[in-house]
Amino acid sequence: MASAITTLAADAPTLSAANTGFMLICSALVMLMTPGLAFFYGGMVRVKSSLNMLMMSFISLGIVTILWVLYGFSLAFGTDSGSLIGWNSDYVGLSGIGITELWDGYTIPVYVFAVFQLMFAVITPALISGALADRVKFGAWALFTALWVTVVYFPVAHWVWGAGGWLFEMGVIDFAGGTAVHINAGAAALGVILVIGKRVGFKKDPMRPHSLPLVMLGAGLLWFGWFGFNAGSWLGNDDGVGAVMFVNTQVATAAAMLAWLAYEKLRHGSFTTLGAASGAVAGLVAITPAGGAVSPLGAIAVGAIAGVLCAMAVGLKYKFGFDDSLDVVGVHLVGGVAGSLLVGLFATGGVQSDVAGLFYGGGLEQLGKQAVGVFSVLAYSLVASALLAFLLDKTIGMRVSEDDEVAGIDQVEHAETAYDFSGAGGGASSRSTAAPVPSAAASKKVDA
Repeated sequence: MASAITTLAADAPTLSAANTGFMLICSALVMLMTPGLAFFYGGMVRVKSSLNMLMMSFISLGIVTILWVLYGFSLAFGTDSGSLIGWNSDYVGLSGIGITELWDGYTIPVYVFAVFQLMFAVITPALISGALADRVKFGAWALFTALWVTVVYFPVAHWVWGAGGWLFEMGVIDFAGGTAVHINAGAAALGVILVIGKRVGFKKDPMRPHSLPLVMLGAGLLWFGWFGFNAGSWLGNDDGVGAVMFVNTQVATAAAMLAWLAYEKLRHGSFTTLGAASGAVAGLVAITPAGGAVSPLGAIAVGAIAGVLCAMAVGLKYKFGFDDSLDVVGVHLVGGVAGSLLVGLFATGGVQSDVAGLFYGGGLEQLGKQAVGVFSVLAYSLVASALLAFLLDKTIGMRVSEDDEVAGIDQVEHAETAYDFSGAGGGASSRSTAAPVPSAAASKKVDA
């Protein structure tokens, strides 16, 4: 008995300073993704709604952080109840957690795991906002965010990643959030826009991005932060799996960007900066669920397939008449579905687990599990999000008035504008039309 106890004690995980530091850095990288997303979306809208777009992402850092501490972490990662939701009173307010208490089976503190997962919870509703540009009341959006993470994100995170969650127990592979983050957000975006309707002038007025440099800056920050998002999801760096995920993140993103640009050139005749940025994001989305299961060659395939599929999908809003303002459905929903399903084809069985996909002799079993995960999350998020939007629209109202939308949501909702050219040095046009100011010497001559 004594020797057995000694063996168990020796095998018990101990706090790793290296893994703890690594995960804190990864958490900071994921936090940076939300401001990066704000820049990405903010540059894609017209100038009169750019501040509102920034704020729709930024406010998530405030709302979701507080809710996560109060009860979100407990619902997502507490003790399982019926395979649908979790709960642990020690996690409420993060008040019953010891500072060196380890996350079960790992070498990092519970606090570190909690803050890492918090950053995922923050960015997911922010992703939805891109579909709603130009037309949603900011107060209604803030309330929707609070309700949505409570009703949709926290339960789905438990299904996918929580011990006892039904998709987790089924064996659905989602390394870093293809279902819980991207399909969840993309389906929610579709549900909400079907309720609130189109922008004024959709398919009639030009709605081009006002600042492509801002878009590229945001895409670059997203790409940078995504290494923490993906590689950090292994919760340590002891066995090389996180390193493979890091490499696959870079490889798939590059492949998707090139594939999107190639499709764009063949289809429309140009290589655009918006296409490069969107293609990169599509690759990041697709590799998120798959990168811990595939090889670098598989990552190229995942990225290239997602790049082409997402480039094709963004035009569907014009065909079917739903106003997905910044292509959240086309990139995040379609990219998340593609990456999640491709696990069932390209999983090698030699990285995060021994589960192999169809192309590596594993048959169709894993593909079937992935499909269950994909379509269950899609359906739940679509329906629940549409219902939340409907209830808010019928009570407090989701949309600004048509006049306010035309005038510009920044001024109406925030009493600010992104760019002020009325001050000193406000541009060539203001200088050319202003009356000349006489010099001191000229004034003296006039006075004389």
